[in-house]
Amino acid sequence: NENKIPEVDQMNPRGFKGICKGICNHIALLKSDGRTFSRLSTVMSSKCTAKWMHTTAYTVDPKEVQKFQMWAHKWWDEEGVYSALHAMNSIRVPFIRDTLINRAGDHDTGSPLAGVMLLDIGCGGGLLSEPLGRLGAMVTGIDPLEDNIRTAELHKSFDPVLDKLVHYKASTLEEIVADAPEAFTAVIASEVVEHVGDVESFIKCCYQVLKPGGSLFITTINKTMMSYALGIVMAERIMGIVPAGTHDWEKFISPEELERLLESNGFVMEALNGMLYNPLSGTWSWMQSTSLNYAVHAVKIIPPKESSSSEPASEQRQEQPQASTGTAL
Repeated sequence: NENKIPEVDQMNPRGFKGICKGICNHIALLKSDGRTFSRLSTVMSSKCTAKWMHTTAYTVDPKEVQKFQMWAHKWWDEEGVYSALHAMNSIRVPFIRDTLINRAGDHDTGSPLAGVMLLDIGCGGGLLSEPLGRLGAMVTGIDPLEDNIRTAELHKSFDPVLDKLVHYKASTLEEIVADAPEAFTAVIASEVVEHVGDVESFIKCCYQVLKPGGSLFITTINKTMMSYALGIVMAERIMGIVPAGTHDWEKFISPEELERLLESNGFVMEALNGMLYNPLSGTWSWMQSTSLNYAVHAVKIIPPKESSSSEPASEQRQEQPQASTGTAL
């Protein structure tokens, strides 16, 4: 099976060495696998694990979540296991901000996201929720791990400005669907989909909590040989940027497959951008290639009136000339 990646100890040492050397020469980046800890760094205690295992939270993968329990208190250590996620804010926050501003038109210069209702899924310790709140958005950060939420709440308490703008909740996405359908202007899943139990169920839930015409932002990892070599072998097993076992390559998803799932469930993809992490400088940048990490902006299609038949998402996307083109923002 050409899609099956062999374990390192099963690979030819010389061949593997050549692959790594070639990759390193191509770009010394090594795709911040660490940021993967991301959002769904939802790490549960054994008690929490048992709780989620006995619910119908199909978007939560208890095995994935358990892996991150020990780092629940390390979210705000900028030099620790989440250092790449801290660095990612330099490009993902402007991406979200500018996209929402462009869609809204008029905005308050001081609080450009004022009036925007955001749902930050797998918020972890609040690394993305806080800066978005400072831009004026009303942010609801959810994470199935209570320890993550406690960390987020504690850090938020140091900034009174965030008290009325950012709210955290130990919750699954399914619970939000039941409690707040079509309540959010935008939904963010940054470094999450590679950890969920069922990607299509996850996307369906995102659709249900978004208002018609609402935005869905996703950052994740492509399923390529490059992402395996850099994100798992080098980042986890050789350089130790993130602990071994953080990622499962089989759960990575290509932009094409993600787009198919989005279009099959009421979304149209409006932007696709490659992302590059440089572990030497600890910085992120946009790039045209999506072979490693990438960011997506999709929009919930406004249901047509009964008099007009529903148009396939692929046809509607033709109206978006900039769609699916990797651009450096």
